[in-house]
Amino acid sequence: MAARSLASLTLGFGLVSIPVKLFSATESSASVGFNLLTKDGSRVKQQYVSVKTGEVVERAAMVKGYEFEKDHFVIFEPEELKALEAEASHVVDIVAFVPDKAIDPIYYDRAYYLGPDKRGAKPYSLLMQAMRKTKRVALARMAWKGKQYVVQVRPAEEGLVLQQLLYADEVRSLGELDIETVSVSDAEVQLATQLIEQISADNYDPAQFQDEEKARILAAIDKKIAGKKIVAAHRPDEAPGTSGGQVIDIMDALRASLAKKGSAKAAPAKATAAADTATLKERKPPRRAAASPAPAAAPARARARK
Repeated sequence: MAARSLASLTLGFGLVSIPVKLFSATESSASVGFNLLTKDGSRVKQQYVSVKTGEVVERAAMVKGYEFEKDHFVIFEPEELKALEAEASHVVDIVAFVPDKAIDPIYYDRAYYLGPDKRGAKPYSLLMQAMRKTKRVALARMAWKGKQYVVQVRPAEEGLVLQQLLYADEVRSLGELDIETVSVSDAEVQLATQLIEQISADNYDPAQFQDEEKARILAAIDKKIAGKKIVAAHRPDEAPGTSGGQVIDIMDALRASLAKKGSAKAAPAKATAAADTATLKERKPPRRAAASPAPAAAPARARARK
């Protein structure tokens, strides 16, 4: 099924206007949600209660207010809130081009794809190729759903990505942590460097990583549907009897890590050689086991998206 665009926009590039369409680049696959129920399995609903009277307040009777002092509010009417929203605009106005590594990824917020709209293919491709050649990305302003954003537009493998950026006051400084500075020896750095090089990769493949926690929970849900009881499994996060305050020698830990990684690489080769040797030996034909009845199929899991 073809992707559905969220909006039609215009990318302003000097005197060039590039008609583009905005698409969501990500899909939420959040953790499995559980509903709150009573003991008899009935759903419960959330209500708003007045702190002053203890009575339930219907949504239609609510207003919005800003607390400027403790328990003192200024009330805003819906039309006043509407007047405060950023004026809607379909223009994403490019204000500068910066080096592609100039923006720290900590400022990255939500990402979107940009695709060319009607009669926009030529200028779209021109901007994409020019940014690739100069190794620069665009900084732009964008008004979207009542808010104003600073965005980055960068070339990807097959098109352009629009990345919403956080403002400076939305990102905390590492200086707030008061991180202790400790000196390390050249030998420690050398061993750490060897370990890094030993487990380095040339690229990032997101398909290598799966949400194992989510898969474990979904498997448990299947068991519950089939009428089985969930039993807590032992998690080898920490060996029994070990203390959280154990003092370790960094050099010994690095050497052990290097040795472990080296033996892990040698293990597949040994296993392959053993398997080749086994195939040369004469094997007895396997006995035919009596056919066992097929297990009853578990009922299909039904999940409702919120």
